[in-house]
Amino acid sequence: MSEMNRLEAIHPILKDYLVEPYFVEDYGGVQKIYSNKGTFALKKIAPTIGTDFIRHVHLLYQKGFNRIVPIYPTMDGRYAVLHENNLYYLMPWMSNDYKEDREHKNQQLFRELARLHTLSAKEITVSNEERTEHYEKTIEQMDKHQEFLDGFIDECEKKTYMSPFELLYCMYYTEISQALRYSKAKFEDWYEKTKELEKARMVITHGKLSSEHFLFDDRGYGFFINFENARYGSPIHDLLPYLSRALNTSLKRSDTALDWVYHYYKYFPFKEDEKLLFYSYLAYPIPVIQVAESYFRKQRPRNELKFVRKLQQHYWHLKNSEYVVMRMTEIEAQQQYAKEGAQQQSD
Repeated sequence: MSEMNRLEAIHPILKDYLVEPYFVEDYGGVQKIYSNKGTFALKKIAPTIGTDFIRHVHLLYQKGFNRIVPIYPTMDGRYAVLHENNLYYLMPWMSNDYKEDREHKNQQLFRELARLHTLSAKEITVSNEERTEHYEKTIEQMDKHQEFLDGFIDECEKKTYMSPFELLYCMYYTEISQALRYSKAKFEDWYEKTKELEKARMVITHGKLSSEHFLFDDRGYGFFINFENARYGSPIHDLLPYLSRALNTSLKRSDTALDWVYHYYKYFPFKEDEKLLFYSYLAYPIPVIQVAESYFRKQRPRNELKFVRKLQQHYWHLKNSEYVVMRMTEIEAQQQYAKEGAQQQSD
């Protein structure tokens, strides 16, 4: 699209803000607008997403959380403009040029996430039926996964000549199975601890947490963008996907990921039941099970190399996650031991 056409296309949207565009640059779903009133970001979203997230953004501002890039209202008070079957909203443009090492940025991201969760936290009523239904469905899924793992290894071991994938699966089977059993045990502990509780803690979750959705202004302050998936939910739902992506690498002991979690805990510590659920979900080896199921269902000829690579990659992810979970449980045990020792001395 030519520059003139781009200007013509956004003119009807920006007139609702009394903004006169001079020049436009495309950045995928976001356009950078140079105008008579400064530089803006115009974001296009599908109308199916709706504007519920703006309610959450406003609620956070009211509670004193201002580390979200603000959304500007139109002259008649709307926070989004419907134009040719798309919704658009307007924000200030964030330079994101602030030079800081990546680790410091991640620390700031987790601190601000913890503040966001702290300020929006509320207790909601959860019925026994809801909790039990969630528990039973999850346990049923875990049992099905265990059944598949056991059935598939039996199939592999019956063969005189295994394929490379089957051979690798047999090598990994014990550790995949252990991870699944650990995940199930922690989930059962969570249920035992919470089945009598009538309340659960909920926060506004960002819903799409990523370092790309945390931008810096020229003073070095970080701000969240991309709040379209924000909703009330467990704080775990923000941490898990972020950590899972960070651990999706070759084999490594990621003490960095541990640092992030404990930096977050400094400002928003998880309760005992939240920790159990967090360990269960982080340890759950779903990706590696899914690749084995996908291989099992695939009609021949199979691309062995592709499947072997995927299995290895997801196995590494399992081991990286296992390291983080094990270190966290060790740290918890040490802290508990120290606390009990201090209590005994004071008695």
